[in-house]
Amino acid sequence: MNTRSKILWGIIAFAFIVFLLSPIVLLVIFSFTSRSLTNFPIEGLSLRWWQEMVATRQFWPALTNSLIIGVCVAVVSAVVGTLAAMGLAAMPKRRASIIMGLLTLPVMLPPLVLGVALLSFYVSIDLKLGLTTVILSHVLFAQPFVILIVHARMISFDPRVVESARDLGATPMQAFFTVTLPIIQPVVIGAALIAAALSIDDFIITFFTIGTGNTLPTLVWGMIRTGLTPAVNAIGTLILLLTIGSTIIALQLTRYRG
Repeated sequence: MNTRSKILWGIIAFAFIVFLLSPIVLLVIFSFTSRSLTNFPIEGLSLRWWQEMVATRQFWPALTNSLIIGVCVAVVSAVVGTLAAMGLAAMPKRRASIIMGLLTLPVMLPPLVLGVALLSFYVSIDLKLGLTTVILSHVLFAQPFVILIVHARMISFDPRVVESARDLGATPMQAFFTVTLPIIQPVVIGAALIAAALSIDDFIITFFTIGTGNTLPTLVWGMIRTGLTPAVNAIGTLILLLTIGSTIIALQLTRYRG
């Protein structure tokens, strides 16, 4: 590849990155504008819309619901996903691959299809829509990520350290809590944070399964329907900070290099 081609492809790549990131950058910038309109020119920076965000009556219940759902999804996905990953790591590779493929089916389905299917299922079993149904739904699509991450760590796990603990008289449970869990703990916590980030950021599945009440994404949807103000940008920026922050911490903990 000659110099001109390298420069051309560099310009194309830069333009593509700018195109992808510009909506996010504008979202953050307009959340600090002092004007009531989300357009240029920006006359000054202000925390006016952040103050309006926290003063909004629906904001705190929505934030509370998002955090409750995110924490519950993280804990349940971490516990169940870790146990599933350990079981898959002990299986023959071919059988584990088949089961892994079945477990990741919810991730492959379009969120709209999954949301409608879950809504129909909850209605058919007469389960009242609320935070419980949202948590169950989010665990369904977030747990495969936990399984994949923890399973990747368990493949390289040396079982001889557990066998040594067993030889010294430790029970299987004691060996797990004193040997296995401390070794894989950073990966499990990182995978749980990724599950929480996916949960907090989700809108489509939450919209179909929450019934009454709001999370931060559904609150944004409701505010957009009544009128677009920079307060919506402030909530969007907060969601962005929560999801990206937890994901960065998770990637550091899991030592992900993909």
